[in-house]
Amino acid sequence: MQSGNARNLDVKLPKQGCVHMNDNKEENMDLSALEARVDELIRTIDGLKSENTALRSQQENLINERSILIEKTEQARTRIESMISRLRAMETRS
Repeated sequence: MQSGNARNLDVKLPKQGCVHMNDNKEENMDLSALEARVDELIRTIDGLKSENTALRSQQENLINERSILIEKTEQARTRIESMISRLRAMETRS
């Protein structure tokens, strides 16, 4: 029994095997476009993963190079300070 507020909706569903050819072609085109887009996204992701790996490696190399340069700078500073001290000591002796 239906309530007074409910409406009777007539919904027409296609009979099995009665799919229009145009609808089928459109669905295939939509699926092909979607498949192409998914393939493109997969290639983009693969490229980004590769680039990310290369950038991380480059970052690690630069961090190591920076560490070496800091160490060399400290060694040079120590030697220069030592030379300045020896020059001052020579000045005071003369």
